[in-house]
Amino acid sequence: MKKLIIAFVLLFGFNLYGQTSAAAIKLGIFDAAASGTGFIIGYEGGKYIDENFNFGWSLDWYNKKFVDQTLAESFDNIYGVNETLNELRASTNLHDFPIMLNITAKVPVARRLKAYFTGGVGINVLIIDYRNFENPDKSELKGAFDFGWRVGTGFAYSIGARSEFLLEVNYNKSRPSWTYEVDDPNIGKRTFERAYDMSGIMVRAGFRFFY
Repeated sequence: MKKLIIAFVLLFGFNLYGQTSAAAIKLGIFDAAASGTGFIIGYEGGKYIDENFNFGWSLDWYNKKFVDQTLAESFDNIYGVNETLNELRASTNLHDFPIMLNITAKVPVARRLKAYFTGGVGINVLIIDYRNFENPDKSELKGAFDFGWRVGTGFAYSIGARSEFLLEVNYNKSRPSWTYEVDDPNIGKRTFERAYDMSGIMVRAGFRFFY
């Protein structure tokens, strides 16, 4: 009978946490190798196996306007140095959407404070708003995809029974790329590869709510 009671308590406790869901909103900055530091906002949903372990998914949005210096230098080498024109041709507006499956483990360090470690894998969806080569005043859109992964650590401070404040640092790894052709009447068709190293450090703060 004693063993039956213990088994019931353990099963009930597991199901209790298994039914606990959480949602988090995170804001911060992401220093991507290809584009530099920009704003990032994210949403994270998940289920708790127990009070210190959860799994779930996340979707982030990172935006950055910049001049692709690697591409501008390629234009200089092939078509001659014209900094103003070639930098305009290389002007880029990136919209990056990492979509991840995540796991997080917490370690209590104080009465209301826990350290946590997190990791995730998924895909990186990159939307590139770039300039038309022949008419640089005209914008065009292109999509690129790549596998991505992320590891990080942070602190969670309990505000109340169903809410906590988050502060975290992540390292993100991904390198989407795509190719396109430029039809120059003097040189002919040339193919350019545009690769975006979206690896870098991400620093964010946010709130998680349990329901």
